[in-house]
Amino acid sequence: MDPQEESWQGRLQYASLSDLGLRRANNQDSMVMMVAPSPTAWRQRGDLFIVADGMGAHAAGELASKLATDTVPLVYHKSANRSPPEALRAAVQDANTQIHSRGQASLDFKGMGTTCTALVLFPQGVMVAHVGDSRAYRLRANRLEQLTFDHSLIWEVRASGQVRGPVPDFIPKNVITRSLGPNPSVQVDLEGPLPILPGDTFLLCSDGLSGQVQDAEIGMILGCLPPAEAVRALVDLANLRGGPDNITVIVVRALGGVWRDGAGDSAGRPRPVHAAVWALAGTLAVIGAGLLALHLVLPGTASLLAAVLVGGGGILYRGGAAPPGLPGERPAGRGPYTATSCAPNADFSARLTEILRDLRQAATREGWSVDWTRLNALLDQAAAAAAAGDYPQATRCSCQAITFVLAELKQQGKARDALPKHTS
Repeated sequence: MDPQEESWQGRLQYASLSDLGLRRANNQDSMVMMVAPSPTAWRQRGDLFIVADGMGAHAAGELASKLATDTVPLVYHKSANRSPPEALRAAVQDANTQIHSRGQASLDFKGMGTTCTALVLFPQGVMVAHVGDSRAYRLRANRLEQLTFDHSLIWEVRASGQVRGPVPDFIPKNVITRSLGPNPSVQVDLEGPLPILPGDTFLLCSDGLSGQVQDAEIGMILGCLPPAEAVRALVDLANLRGGPDNITVIVVRALGGVWRDGAGDSAGRPRPVHAAVWALAGTLAVIGAGLLALHLVLPGTASLLAAVLVGGGGILYRGGAAPPGLPGERPAGRGPYTATSCAPNADFSARLTEILRDLRQAATREGWSVDWTRLNALLDQAAAAAAAGDYPQATRCSCQAITFVLAELKQQGKARDALPKHTS
């Protein structure tokens, strides 16, 4: 296999999971992962990941979120005549139009809506289109950043500056101020493109996760586990906190040097120089020539020298490295909107240990069948790592133990009975 082709194929690790939660009769979340089938397709349209959280009675919310995850990829990839940011924004707006039209056509679906958070990874950066309160995060080292702004009443109040300090309790936390479907048109937030470094991990989620698991906890789990284990651990932890809503999680990790190669390709493109620079250089040159023709040697020479400096500076700038991003695009949006330190620590390790202790006691008390040998081995490994101050390993072992015991209980149909007793 060609080394470049192999590097391209190994550029990502990704995983997803959507869970009903513990208090919902149906899953109104929807998601899609569309990984580019070739290097050419990747450079042109990137890898696309979407999470949508539907709202509405009966099956309306489920239909709305499904329309979003069906429409956005289709329209985005068909809009070859538009730049990727323009195509992504137009795709989300088209999804809004279709959901609104469907809602207007039936009383059962009237007023239905959905959030929509779409993330695209290119060689040169990451781009996000967003409506609602589902979220996109980026984990870099031990810092978790929220790339999206929650279109919720509590975030809007905070952003208005009218309230200083904590938002009052009387302001509801679950009121959405913007979504796809209820109105004929919608404003779509666009963030990026933002640079990608090898090792960056991106997470998309519905509020079934973010409402139950703190940002620092999300970051610690993302940093300690591979994507396939991380999505399971995050869903399990949200359920252990009560699971009041559907929980959908997508985790994508950028691997290898292909992202640097993408930045290098970008560097090979000439950087755009504003037309005013060339106009100024030309004007100075004409003025200089005119002054010399009038035998005004000193000012004429000075004007010509200024023209050379302006034009030469433009040439040097044009030949320099282009900033990370899509060709001709300046980063849009104002994200990241939050940043949280999330280095694994003794406190989080202790919290996970307490959860496991409660689960173990419940399993013993209720006589549930659990492979105690396997569970005790994971608990011992977690305890030894915590005692040695290796909190990433302690977190990893504790999350694996939680996933293991919950899987054992689910096989016996006991998970729904067990989990609500262990909320925190």
